[in-house]
Amino acid sequence: MFRLLGILVTVLFAIATAIVVWPQFFHLEQTFPFAQLVAVRGLVLVGLLAVAVVSLLLLFARPLRGFAASILIVALLGAAATGAIGAVRGFGTGALPEKTAESVRVLTWNTAGEAVSAETIADAILTQQVDVVTLPETAESVGERIAVMLREQGHPMWVHHVQFGNVDNGPQAWETTILISPALGDYSVIASSEDGSSNTGSVPSAVVMPVSGMGPTIVAVHAVAPRIEDMAGWQSDLDWIADQCPEGDFILAGDFNATIDHMASLGTDGGDMGYCLDAASRTGTGATGTWPAKYPELVGAPIDHVMASQNWNPTGSLILDAAGSDHRALVVQLEPAG
Repeated sequence: MFRLLGILVTVLFAIATAIVVWPQFFHLEQTFPFAQLVAVRGLVLVGLLAVAVVSLLLLFARPLRGFAASILIVALLGAAATGAIGAVRGFGTGALPEKTAESVRVLTWNTAGEAVSAETIADAILTQQVDVVTLPETAESVGERIAVMLREQGHPMWVHHVQFGNVDNGPQAWETTILISPALGDYSVIASSEDGSSNTGSVPSAVVMPVSGMGPTIVAVHAVAPRIEDMAGWQSDLDWIADQCPEGDFILAGDFNATIDHMASLGTDGGDMGYCLDAASRTGTGATGTWPAKYPELVGAPIDHVMASQNWNPTGSLILDAAGSDHRALVVQLEPAG
């Protein structure tokens, strides 16, 4: 009887481990609670290693030796697979190569309202020589203060902004601010982003297009978090974001509230979201957690991304300190392909 129970528990544990490690195979990557678990692969790795240690200790109890050995093997296989996935995507905080005349550097930072000062953001932009900045949860007035400071330092940027509702009486999560270097040309927020007729559902994203038609369309992304009550809205937001990268010249940057795992069904022709490719996972920082900043990078969730269409090559990425926000900032360098 106990032997059969041990076999049953082992089989169930093996199935659960397989789902948590690779929910895409079972088409469960956007389903509660697997969506939440796969977002924190570092914690999953720690959990599997803890199970392995307990199983190792149970090997000293003769009646439990067979059961403990089987659980140990499953836990070690799951931990090895999880570690291998993280190693392929990259656990580092990254670095940027020397900027060239054709380079475009993109910074995205969910600033949690004014948890990060305008001075801190401006300093990061100047230090990293950034050309495009997307700031979910950042007020237009903050963006304007940043632009003034940058202009005084000889690094002008134009400010664009989208909001949902009356922000005077609401959270700054209802606002998204974008700054773009004049070197990329004149840009304008499209009408459907401003009036919300085509946008993410609960918190605003923004599609900003070059007035001349030359240059990349820039999408400042902010998807709702996958809370239990918001799962349908989160899935809808991810579908909308993927639709913003058809064939063409596109850069997506922001708080996706999703990892690469959640996007398994949303890529087209090898892309991660539509035709766009995730820069961090191709430059060594794809497994580094950007949220929540209070946790070490290795156990956080990499939910902030810069993605670009396949006419761009990512050549480097860098994770910056949160400086007061619950999100770390991400900077990516892109070079024209070919």
